[in-house]
Amino acid sequence: MTEPLPLEGITVVSLEQAVAAPFATRQLADLGARVIKVERPGGGDFARRYDTTVHGQASYFVWLNRSKESLTLDLKSQEGRDILEELLADADVFVQNLAPGAADRMDLGPAALQARHPRLIPCTISGYGTSGSWSGRKAYDLLVQCQTGLLSITGSPDEPARVGISVADISAGMYAYSGILSALYTRATTGRAPAVEVSLFEALAEWMSQPAYYTRYGGTQPPRIGAQHATIAPYGPFTASDGKEVLLSIQNEREWQALCSTVLGRPELTDDPRMATGADRVAHRDEVNAAVSARFAELGSEDAMALLDKAGIANAGVNSIAEFLAHPALAERDRWRDIAVPGAQEPVQALLPPADLSGVTPRMDPVPAAGEHTEQILTALGRSTADIERLRAQGVIDTTHDHEQGASAK
Repeated sequence: MTEPLPLEGITVVSLEQAVAAPFATRQLADLGARVIKVERPGGGDFARRYDTTVHGQASYFVWLNRSKESLTLDLKSQEGRDILEELLADADVFVQNLAPGAADRMDLGPAALQARHPRLIPCTISGYGTSGSWSGRKAYDLLVQCQTGLLSITGSPDEPARVGISVADISAGMYAYSGILSALYTRATTGRAPAVEVSLFEALAEWMSQPAYYTRYGGTQPPRIGAQHATIAPYGPFTASDGKEVLLSIQNEREWQALCSTVLGRPELTDDPRMATGADRVAHRDEVNAAVSARFAELGSEDAMALLDKAGIANAGVNSIAEFLAHPALAERDRWRDIAVPGAQEPVQALLPPADLSGVTPRMDPVPAAGEHTEQILTALGRSTADIERLRAQGVIDTTHDHEQGASAK
């Protein structure tokens, strides 16, 4: 007999788009929650059209939306709003990351919702919070990277660089996920259903705390020095003789001594006053890096990593995405699973969620087509076939029949 998933029996209704909210709800779905994704008729979540690289589907959307049910509803119509309200009456969690003020205009703010549904846990994901002079501003991932100062410490001395993933969205989605789990626990133990609020800015601000402390109390912010660590040296990539970059990290004086004697073949550097302590090595980074670079120019990457391993120094080849996909740590630990995507004859590979719970197999169900579950959900709410056809004709739900959209569940 299969063990029930931890969130089995929990229903989540989500007015979500793009990244932050879908990431939070997908993780709830991984643990067994029923997630009903409410999308606009005529195309659904705009993240569906970010690209077409995964068998015709968007890479973002495939990553963020497996194991969900898709319902199309025109929430500008009264009947669409009524259907949403019916769903909320039996739901445990409501998640939204609509434009600033949109939820309140639809009477879907936390206070209004909990007045009607006291056991419902509302989760609001915003750009800069729901109060203050910035609350009405749009906030996309790169804008928040700018506002938190992340770009000012990322990149080369000559040019800042965007972090290569949607780090503000991801951090907000993670805090929304953990906040919802905490709220569900609070409701289970006390009966009180706390509302959850997360902003992209405040989520990424938390992740910026180390450089913030360094700047506030050190007087200057960490420099922007590419792939080198701003406050530890040597800690960064060095090019071996075969052209492969190998990153190494020195964390303490014992490792520095081992690097000098075993890898560099220059034990006398441990007595060099310019390199005696971590702070000294940061202050004389150019000299330290020059010594390491000179030795790496004599070594192939495999030989360099073998010597670093012998010295007990953490190291890694600087992988491409293709090398990451083929990583033995993923294959040997059986981390890949097949999932279905709309309209594709072949499945795609998805990674298991990173938190392993003993005795629990996470759900890895298909990515839904837009509106794929509309008829099923409305039927469960008591709508007849005639009602559903009328709603479709009125544009309250999608005009295309669900089975014609290349439904992924088949």
